[in-house]
Amino acid sequence: MLLQICGTGCAKCNELEKLVKEVVAEAGVTATVEKVSDLRAIAGLGVFTTPALVVDGVIKAAGSVPAKKDIAAWIA
Repeated sequence: MLLQICGTGCAKCNELEKLVKEVVAEAGVTATVEKVSDLRAIAGLGVFTTPALVVDGVIKAAGSVPAKKDIAAWIA
């Protein structure tokens, strides 16, 4: 599973990255967590508002930090 956190390094982007890593650790799933900060790469994923979470190529959240329970559901 590939989890991509899209953002340029703002506080919300960093918060999303922290939450995703916590959920992955708690769930015990095998996943690669990748930070995407290049604006062209972010746009190439179809994301135009950050922070965003892309799970296996599917945008799950954009423009806000989702709840921890939502992240857990997406990676289950």
